[in-house]
Amino acid sequence: MANLNIKLVKSLNGRLAKQIATANSMGLRRIGDTTVQPDNAQTRGKIAKIGYLLQVEEEN
Repeated sequence: MANLNIKLVKSLNGRLAKQIATANSMGLRRIGDTTVQPDNAQTRGKIAKIGYLLQVEEEN
């Protein structure tokens, strides 16, 4: 199964509570935080909600 490297590149300040909760659920709390998540429907849905705050790369 493929994985995704996800990095928070924009601040969570001033964002909606749901958007902050989505970032926190992926383990992203500060600018520059990175996490590796499985490439599945749940992760893709989270990325769709806050994609403009993230940098996403596929990991082989």
